[in-house]
Amino acid sequence: MMEKYYIDSNVFLNPILYDSDINPESQLAKEFLQRVIQKEFKAITATLTWDEIVWVISKSYNRDMANEKGKEFLIFPSLKFCPITLEILHEAQKFLSKYEIAPRDAIHAACAIHEKVTAIISFDDDFDVIKNIKRIAPF
Repeated sequence: MMEKYYIDSNVFLNPILYDSDINPESQLAKEFLQRVIQKEFKAITATLTWDEIVWVISKSYNRDMANEKGKEFLIFPSLKFCPITLEILHEAQKFLSKYEIAPRDAIHAACAIHEKVTAIISFDDDFDVIKNIKRIAPF
């Protein structure tokens, strides 16, 4: 059975925000995303990730670049999108009650659990407090 991973927004953002020639995390993320494109495993993220990408890029650069990167993200090859449903929000609310994590991280974790993934791929160690999901950095 093929491994299935949930991908946090920072994995998509790192290669855009940082020079992969000098930033090791950016290089790792770039290589990992190439593996997603090559279908080495199943990759899932939330529809929320689009919002985070567009928001961060618009604040870091400009609206035009954010618009372009948002369009590119929506057609990212070999990536499944988990919609944010009321069921997922209820699960996210449980994470908020149990752990000290940001609401968006709670939504990502709830999507990952809902999709029964092997692990969440993220540079964000805030996910480490959640007991029923394993967080690993891009590999």
